[in-house]
Amino acid sequence: MAKLKITLTRSVIGRPQDQRETVKALGLRKVNQTVEKEDNAAIRGMINKVSHLVSVSEQ
Repeated sequence: MAKLKITLTRSVIGRPQDQRETVKALGLRKVNQTVEKEDNAAIRGMINKVSHLVSVSEQ
């Protein structure tokens, strides 16, 4: 299965609590931090919810 590289590009300061928790659940803590996750429906849904805060590239 494909992997996704997810990078936090904008801060979560001033964002709603549900968006903060979604970013945390993706494993992101700091701006410009990158994590690799499996490409599945659950991860895609989380990315869609905070798409304005993260950038995604496929591997």
